[in-house]
Amino acid sequence: MKEQRTTEKDSNYQGLDQMEISELLKHINAEDKHVAEAVAGCLPDIEKLIAAILENMLLGGRLFYLGAGTSGRLGVVDASECPPTFGVPFELVIGIIAGGDQAIRKAVEFAEDDPEQGWKDLMTYHIDKLDSVIGISASGTAPYVIGALEKCNSAGILTAAITCNKNSKLGTLANYPVECEVGPEFITGSTRMKAGTAQKMILNMISSTLMIRLGRVKGNKMVDMQLSNDKLIDRGTRMVMEETGWDYAASKEALLKYGSVRKAVDHRP
Repeated sequence: MKEQRTTEKDSNYQGLDQMEISELLKHINAEDKHVAEAVAGCLPDIEKLIAAILENMLLGGRLFYLGAGTSGRLGVVDASECPPTFGVPFELVIGIIAGGDQAIRKAVEFAEDDPEQGWKDLMTYHIDKLDSVIGISASGTAPYVIGALEKCNSAGILTAAITCNKNSKLGTLANYPVECEVGPEFITGSTRMKAGTAQKMILNMISSTLMIRLGRVKGNKMVDMQLSNDKLIDRGTRMVMEETGWDYAASKEALLKYGSVRKAVDHRP
């Protein structure tokens, strides 16, 4: 008999529908505490993956996240936050979800079951050997992601996987697998919970570390962030003040004139 995937194993808790709110929260929190420990165990694999992607990006390559359902949404979220946070082009980190952008808000039935569509979606971006593709699937079995990685491997494109099962088909296919096993979900099979949290943490590590190594952070500051609202303008103004010694009004004027903290500071007399 085939061994049951960890992500599909029965919850460690029974009778959830009979529990008080306080009890539910306590147990969910207890399970969540295991996630960071599981991610810590994956750090060597995450480091190898980031180093390989960075090498490609320094040569002009892009990073693609490819997933279905919750995994796809997490990839889209992480990719979409890179331009406003780090001031990089929208085309540098790209999130693709099975079923297209409509699937971000509403599940598209059977979208993850098409083994050909993932590669078709990647091809719309004219993907090449300088690019890197991370397939995201909690189970490691989504045909949409597996089919795409198979084609990427054949084309000599760097492939990686973020999964929450050991020895999954997706993990076996990837050049750089990150298999973060977080154990059974609090609600049996609901991988939007612990598995999703682990995937989000790993994606944060990947994109943030890449952006730092690409020079998009100075010290600990987001000096290239987009000035898209009053809060960020205020934050940027205070960064300029800290770097230059100017007062608030002069710092804000320079920030708005040059469009970023980095440029404002670089143009000081």
